[in-house]
Amino acid sequence: MPEFPRIAVAQSTVREDPTNAALLRESGDEVRALMRQAAKAGARLVHFGEGAICFPSKRVMSSLGPDEIGPSDWSRADWAALQDELDQIVALSRELGIWTVIPSVHQLPGARPHNSMYVVSDHGKLVARYDERMLSTTKVTWMYSAGKEAVTFEVDGVRFGLALGLDVLFPELFTEYDRLGADVVLVSYANNEGVNAHIGVQVRGAAANNTFWVSLAATANPDTDLTSGIAGPRGQWLAQCAEDGTPSVAIAELHTDEFTTVGRDFRRRTRDRVSS
Repeated sequence: MPEFPRIAVAQSTVREDPTNAALLRESGDEVRALMRQAAKAGARLVHFGEGAICFPSKRVMSSLGPDEIGPSDWSRADWAALQDELDQIVALSRELGIWTVIPSVHQLPGARPHNSMYVVSDHGKLVARYDERMLSTTKVTWMYSAGKEAVTFEVDGVRFGLALGLDVLFPELFTEYDRLGADVVLVSYANNEGVNAHIGVQVRGAAANNTFWVSLAATANPDTDLTSGIAGPRGQWLAQCAEDGTPSVAIAELHTDEFTTVGRDFRRRTRDRVSS
């Protein structure tokens, strides 16, 4: 793997009402402020968490709610305001010369939207989109259409894979990315409530089991126990955002060493031999 000096992972505030243009603007402003911090620190790419612009609440979106959960009424979302925030993020990526991975809701004609991650190049071009595959019961029943495939993209010869939401709980998705030659997997996750420390364990385990880097972009939430960070090929945290849950970025330098190279080569040769 070529040396890839720096990537940034962010934790940002999650707001849950896509019908409220003012809240969407607040999220967009915060994302762009964190992009500027990452670029100032010399990051080549910045990675944001699930719901960075909005993580639509099942109760806000329920056609029967908010007291009863039912099919989401996506006609109520302010799609124009959401698109405007995304457009500004794309423009800032070009201005700063930084790659940006930003989750958002992806509208589909005549169907429920995808829960997605957009990849924006340093030239301000949308180059890839990943759709969450392992949807929760609530998401698949009331809210979203499931994605179908893994997605990779390259920056300066380094290959990235993408995972979103509950994808993080399924080791086979990380094994798939290893088979696809990913050097880094970017995981976006919304920890908007409850105990979430096990998600960090999942991320570190995926990194160690596949001898690659895993970036976890989580929610800026002082009421949960999960912090954004970047795990290295030995399963150790290389960098983490503010532990008090405040909006912030963390920077990690990725350096290939003999352990990484030999470990990945051994695992791949062994898998090929066993499966042949």
